[in-house]
Amino acid sequence: MSSQVEQVTGRGIPLIGNDIDTDRIIPARFLKCVTFDGLGEHAFEDDRAQLQGQHSFDQPQYQGAEILVVNRNFGCGSSREHAPQAISKWGIKALVGESFAEIFFGNCVAMGIPCVTASSDDVKALQDAIATNPIAPLTVDLQAMTATCGTLSIPVHMGDGPRQMFVSGSWDATGQLVAQGDRIQTTATRLPYIAWATAQ
Repeated sequence: MSSQVEQVTGRGIPLIGNDIDTDRIIPARFLKCVTFDGLGEHAFEDDRAQLQGQHSFDQPQYQGAEILVVNRNFGCGSSREHAPQAISKWGIKALVGESFAEIFFGNCVAMGIPCVTASSDDVKALQDAIATNPIAPLTVDLQAMTATCGTLSIPVHMGDGPRQMFVSGSWDATGQLVAQGDRIQTTATRLPYIAWATAQ
């Protein structure tokens, strides 16, 4: 199975607000989990409770959406990997935003979730387009570097390094390791301490 990510298509979900930190994305009390399974249902738990069904993640028209459209400095705060994991477990496969906190962005890259940026005006236009027609497909194209929803197409940006990691599939460290299994085994047979360990 290829790890290349050249394009993500799905319905969009707008989440309006700047500086949404990782504690809001997944509150600290959920960090005790042994695995990340089940985190999705607790994404934005406290925000959702406060908004009593009016949070985007609770609104029926956005259920099943796969591309999250956010504003400035999304994912700031603590470096918890649980934040992008919770978003991923909810079903999100890509994000479009004005800007992302560096560690949050890095965690997303390691998980194969592209985060592209766009201007404030373009992000707002995309959020408005999704709100107007929630069933319209949204496509984030890492080759053309665009995000397209219906008749709206905006330019998006990502650094050359992470973009190449996505389109080549090299973001997937585990996949690369598995793909090189034969070479790893060959190298292992040349290591004297491996032979010593198996002899014990």
